[in-house]
Amino acid sequence: MENIGLIAGNNRFPFLVAEEIKKRGDRVVCIALKEEADPDLEKFCDKTFWLPLGKAQKIIDALKSETVKTVIMAGQVKHARIYSALNLDWRAIKLMGSLVNKKTDTILSAVAGEFEKDGMKLLPSHIYLTHLLAPKGLISGKKLNSDEQKEVEFGFKIAKGIAGFDIGQTVVVKDRSVLAVESIEGTDECIKRAYALGGENSVVIKVAKPNQDFRFDVPVIGVKTIGVLKENKVRAIAVEAGVTLILDKDEVVKKANESNVTIVGI
Repeated sequence: MENIGLIAGNNRFPFLVAEEIKKRGDRVVCIALKEEADPDLEKFCDKTFWLPLGKAQKIIDALKSETVKTVIMAGQVKHARIYSALNLDWRAIKLMGSLVNKKTDTILSAVAGEFEKDGMKLLPSHIYLTHLLAPKGLISGKKLNSDEQKEVEFGFKIAKGIAGFDIGQTVVVKDRSVLAVESIEGTDECIKRAYALGGENSVVIKVAKPNQDFRFDVPVIGVKTIGVLKENKVRAIAVEAGVTLILDKDEVVKKANESNVTIVGI
């Protein structure tokens, strides 16, 4: 039996990771980030430490106290919190001060380095959930017509471009025009903004970065995503197959079919 560290953000992702770790007979030592994690997560973990995002040394000390050697990050942490008044400890201050910029990749690569300094290996976030990766082809809803397929092809190139610059991983298009590009606000707000600007029947494209580091940044959709798509009258969402996690996949497909939202893996 091994103690696996789980650094948990928000939404369902950390719940599913914790369940899979326990199914395999290992213990879950959870660092539940106070600003993000769901209180119910504690029921799924063997040991839980509730710590603020900015307490880097306390997080590492807690994991070491449970002889954790491998760590997984799962669940969203809002990037905008970097610009809020976090109560950083000395280690976090030193780390942030060493960064050449505050792009997601830069910050999280530095965080991974801190774990490695203390003998802990950061695993890919989706290592326990590969069965939930999006397959290629139609996943839910009606097959895309030729015009909608062209929208996807148009949007895919643009999404890959912005992802390569670490801006965001989602674009919303309509009539071969970009309505919205995801940035620091996240996918849901990007979709809402697109509807406010361009109305119904848009197409959402979500991709991985060209050199995605899956230790801490995996494209994800879930039941909540389908609700946002329905509310904003999106025609379809195309996700990159083999790298995008569909959390609670059966429920997502059911909700998408009920909402007349097509999901396609590309």
